[in-house]
Amino acid sequence: MESLILKYKSLGITDVLHYEKFNLISISHHSTKIEGSTLTELETQILLDDGLTPKGKPLNDTLMVTDHFKALHFIIDMAKSKTPVSVELVKEINSYVMKSTGGVYNTILGEVDASKGMFRKGNVTAGVSYFPNYDKVERLTNDLVKFISDKMKENLTIDEKLYLSFDAHFNLVSIHPFYDGNGRTSRLFMNYIQAFYDLPLAIVNSEDKQEYIQALIDTRKEDNIQIFRDFMKDQYEKYLSNEIKKFEDGFSSKTNRGFSFLF
Repeated sequence: MESLILKYKSLGITDVLHYEKFNLISISHHSTKIEGSTLTELETQILLDDGLTPKGKPLNDTLMVTDHFKALHFIIDMAKSKTPVSVELVKEINSYVMKSTGGVYNTILGEVDASKGMFRKGNVTAGVSYFPNYDKVERLTNDLVKFISDKMKENLTIDEKLYLSFDAHFNLVSIHPFYDGNGRTSRLFMNYIQAFYDLPLAIVNSEDKQEYIQALIDTRKEDNIQIFRDFMKDQYEKYLSNEIKKFEDGFSSKTNRGFSFLF
């Protein structure tokens, strides 16, 4: 992975006009599509670039996308300012994710407003997965944050930094601390660590949703974090290789054949 990252950076891909913007739009598209958004990548781009709401699509999907995009900008700003990892940061990420779509849950322990990054006060499942009891959420999240914070104080290699981001992603989504938005929040938490270290941001491709969910299930079942690391490493390498190829092919085309107007 290190050699791919170094090549990606040396080519100056991120210096291309509007590259970062469209890369962030792509991250928001894939992350929300995994959670059920019906917007195409083009519709997502037009929505986030021009503010035009796609016709015939659920309002909830539009709100999910715009909230995620704002959350993505938030974590990048926090990473650039080297804001320390904390439970409050995790909660704030979730509050951005659920800003417009979070509901209010009334429980015997009190009201939980999902739009404010509040921990759940009830037990939840997702598909075949059961998550820790609600009374363990706060302790587990604190333990995870402390572990990550301690690791980030060490002198890590590039691969170790990436694995730390993948591990944070897996462990947070496995705690499932919120009633909703856990997947998006966990992927953004991963992206935060990557941005903190000035690494390219990982995208979980929505077309690989089934493999992604299976990797999460198998990692829990086998109690082997390497399963999820390998899945994310494959996603990351495919993404970087594809970006490098697109850049090199485009550069080669413009350099060797010139530019042709299409009328």
